[in-house]
This record gives sequence, structure tokens and C-alpha cells, in this order.
Amino acid sequence: MARIAVKVGTSTLTHANASLNLRQMERLVRVLSDLKSAGHEIILVSSGAISVGVQKLRLPGRPSELPVKQAAAAVGQCQLMHLYDKFFGEYAVTVGQILLTRGDVEQPSIKETLLNTLHAMVKLGVIPVINENDSVSHEEIESTDHIFGDNDTLSAIVADMCQADILVLLSDIDGLYDRDPREHADALMLEEVHELTDTIRQGAMGAGTWRGSGGMITKLQAAEICMNAGIDMIITNGEHPEHLYNIADGKKIGTRFFGKSQ
Repeated sequence: MARIAVKVGTSTLTHANASLNLRQMERLVRVLSDLKSAGHEIILVSSGAISVGVQKLRLPGRPSELPVKQAAAAVGQCQLMHLYDKFFGEYAVTVGQILLTRGDVEQPSIKETLLNTLHAMVKLGVIPVINENDSVSHEEIESTDHIFGDNDTLSAIVADMCQADILVLLSDIDGLYDRDPREHADALMLEEVHELTDTIRQGAMGAGTWRGSGGMITKLQAAEICMNAGIDMIITNGEHPEHLYNIADGKKIGTRFFGKSQ
């Protein structure tokens, strides 16, 4: 059995109007619960707090003022965890929330405490639900892009800390392409990546919509962290959470970045 870290992006969890996509969320929870029942250890890194908060507060769009962004994050995070607890609870799975800032993963003493907490949660059969702590931290949301890149980088750091066997990024794209498929109809998806070359980096694209700040560039940053830690990482389309079954079975799905031998 494997320890699987799964990161779900904002664009996967929400509709175009930023309201929560409840059907998609329920499908993801069902698959993760089933994988846990099969014996796998699951760690979930979930984005979406600011976007959901913006919708619940009936704001016209992503606010530019930092206090309003943080207020939206606080409201949205409450809504996210309420629904995760409800959906997972229907499959008799317990979840626990962990909110992180950049400093939490950079300070050795805090990092050690965090790691002990994560290990205890997994041992107790709890699925950790991890997100950026946007409501109290300012550096992550002052600019257009989060420091963690809509949690792409954060999920890689968590996967490394927890010694996950694999990290799966559920995104709004099928995998890594040699160039932007939204602009080039003949773009080719790469099934395997063993080295992050300059050519691959140059083909990376930016964030897709205001709902999510992570783009392909931040996913390559996450891949670099995982590969250097000896962890495989996969990018696949979050529209099909059932792909996680095939990934757990070792089948080819999306783009797989192979971790370096340690």
C-alpha cells in the first residue's frame, strides 16, 4: 500500500462563477475514501478558500485589498472544511485541518512539530486536509500569485516531509504539454519526464483564471522538489478523480515526473 499525497486546485473545486462544484467535490471525496479503505494512506492539499469566500461574500471578483482577501479566505476556509467533513463523514472517514504559512515549513522547530502532527493523524486513520493560512499570513496573497503557487509548491513540500510515495496534482489540464495547448492545437502531452530541461521550462504556461493562482510554472517547481526528494509526481485532470485508481495501480495517467534515485 502507498502513501499518496493529492493536491486539488481551485479550478477543479469550483465552477466558473467561483461557487463550489459540489458534484466534483463529492466524486473526489468518494475516490479518496475508497483508496483509504483499500489500505492507502491519503494526505489532501486543498486550495480554494479565497475563491469560495469571494463567492459566499457576494463580492464582484477577487479583491485587491489585503484585509478583504484575508476575510474572504477565512470565510471560504470555513465553508471548505464544513463540506469536506460532511462528504468524508458519509464514508465514515475522519478529516482534520492543518493551515500553514511559509514560515511554518522553513523553521525547523515548527516543521518538526508539524511533521509529528501529520504522522499522528495518519496513524490514527485521519486524512489531513492542508491549505495555506491566508487569513493570517500576508506575504502569500499580497501579489497576484501565492508564494506556494495555489498550493502546488506547498503540496510538494508536504509530500517530501511526509515521505509520500507519490504526489498527484489534480489540475484543469491533462498533463504537461510541450507548449500551451490553449494556443497550439498540435501541442503534444509528455507522458514521462525524467529531467526538467530548459525546453520543458520554456514551454510552461502561466495561471489560467483568477480563481487559481497556480500555473504550469509552479507545477514544475513542485516537480523539481519531488524529483530531488526521490518522489514521483503526476499531473492529471481533476475532472476525472477516478484516475486516482489507475495511478494507485501504477498505470500511465497524465504526465509522470520520476523521482531521482536517492
